[in-house]
Amino acid sequence: MEEQFILRVPPSVSERIERLFNENASSSEDGSLDLSFSEDGRNGTFMIGNERFPASLLDLPCIVESYKTYDDTVLIKTADVGQIIMVREEGDPAPEGIEFKHGLTPPMRDARRRRFRREPDLNPEFVQRVERDLLNIMSGGTVENSRVEMAEPEARGARKKPAETPEAKPEDVPLEAATNGGGEREKSDSDDSMEPES
Repeated sequence: MEEQFILRVPPSVSERIERLFNENASSSEDGSLDLSFSEDGRNGTFMIGNERFPASLLDLPCIVESYKTYDDTVLIKTADVGQIIMVREEGDPAPEGIEFKHGLTPPMRDARRRRFRREPDLNPEFVQRVERDLLNIMSGGTVENSRVEMAEPEARGARKKPAETPEAKPEDVPLEAATNGGGEREKSDSDDSMEPES
């Protein structure tokens, strides 16, 4: 993989850089390019010739893949770019924070707010306590201020509902209950139609 970065400059500076790359460096008045950063690594100075411009290193809202081709058919991935160097005019305000709000293309405008889920609001004390507990567990210790509940495994099928007794169907009714006291069943019209004629 190659090392690459994205340099975004004002239009007047981009014309001068293009001229510098197209012409011989010794014959151009803008003979040199220089980029230096302060100790924080986020703010710096971009120089072209004798002119200085403020620059900022910002994180992109998403990673951009870079490709190159030798034959216009096969693309080869060369780098993942996650930061941008933003050069601005002297009077322009510095960007807020360390993350660039927009992506590189118009559909990624305000990408962090429009396309990505909000980061959860976590209490820093809670995060530190969880980190401490994890380190204790990994070193063979126990968790501080924890509550342990022991649950016994349930017997197999103990969660099933008790079987309901099915209601008695008319065929299952005892003979005495279906008779009219004489031991014979009462006949219905349908019983007559079922008996063969003799």
